[in-house]
Amino acid sequence: MRLYIDTMDAVLVAYEPDGRVRLDDEDWYTPSLQERRAILHAAQAEIERLQDLVLALDPD
Repeated sequence: MRLYIDTMDAVLVAYEPDGRVRLDDEDWYTPSLQERRAILHAAQAEIERLQDLVLALDPD
């Protein structure tokens, strides 16, 4: 997975079910509340973009 998080100017490359994340070229860590919100916002925006892509390529 690669998720660009604009507000952090970082790329999330992996996550664990316990909430830890790994950013590109960094070690695993538990993000702060503000960082979690930024990651969630970026993920939701990416989901919306992907849904638009699916609809554009397969309107049925």
